[in-house]
Amino acid sequence: MIRTIAITKEHQLLHDVPIEGLSNPDIAWYWVDFSKPTEQETNLLDEHFHFHPLAIEDCIHFLQRPKIDAYEGYHFFVLHALNQLTLDSQEIDLFLGPNFLVSFHHMELREVEATWVRIKTDKKAQKRGPAFIAYAIMDQLVDNYFPTLYQIEEQLDNLEENTKGQSVRALMDQVFDIRSDLLKIRRTVVPMRDMLYRILNMEQRLHGLHEQRVYFTDVHDHLLRLNEMIDANREMTADMRDSYLSLNSNRMNTIMMTLTVITTIFMPLTLIAGVYGMNFEYMPELTWQYGYYFALGLMITVGSSMFFFFYRRGWFDK
Repeated sequence: MIRTIAITKEHQLLHDVPIEGLSNPDIAWYWVDFSKPTEQETNLLDEHFHFHPLAIEDCIHFLQRPKIDAYEGYHFFVLHALNQLTLDSQEIDLFLGPNFLVSFHHMELREVEATWVRIKTDKKAQKRGPAFIAYAIMDQLVDNYFPTLYQIEEQLDNLEENTKGQSVRALMDQVFDIRSDLLKIRRTVVPMRDMLYRILNMEQRLHGLHEQRVYFTDVHDHLLRLNEMIDANREMTADMRDSYLSLNSNRMNTIMMTLTVITTIFMPLTLIAGVYGMNFEYMPELTWQYGYYFALGLMITVGSSMFFFFYRRGWFDK
């Protein structure tokens, strides 16, 4: 699907202008949005707009790293949206020229839709030109990163408090799942941050950037904050992981100590039972009337003495 918005030099908004009519001299600037385009519609990037083949190739072959490339007469952006359910990246490509913006994406994106609605209703935004529209799309993309990170932070708080009384194994599984989610988000946020940094520090002047620089700086600041949040959450998960591993190791050491003490207590008892269980004919006390009670009492005495000794040494403390 292809849809268009055009702003005339008299600041009038035109909807669904045919692509052939966008070259009208009365049009100050326009925005063409390729949403889930067919192969025939994709061919218009070359046949009508005459964009560079490498840029068109980047549009067709998903998924490129966020970047900005300069071509004669326009700049090409690769941006990433974040699917909040799967945390997978979704690509959107922008062609930004002095009087046009062309957006291209293989699936419907709510960030683009929200910007489209805003431009149709916001008179001030219509006067700011295509560079402001590029900023508005980037701003929507970056703002939609935050809810996912806020949700992860809430999960970490719940894990730290462990209000549900989950086992260490269950907590460890959730911590590793969260670390995996943070890594997915980081793969999107860091390249976007680097791309905004490059935009703000390009020697070649970007179309409309000088007028909108403060807005792109705001997006870059948001990305820096997101990166700090990701790093902080990763450090928290690392601390929780180390704590759980230490707790589990301490628990295993306690179990092994308890089993060792029990085994140690029963070793002399086994020796006594083994000695008196031998079937030699001339063994002392073999025919003694109280031999059984003597052996049983000896076992109880030895076992109790060893238990009391280990208890005094603190071997049963957890």
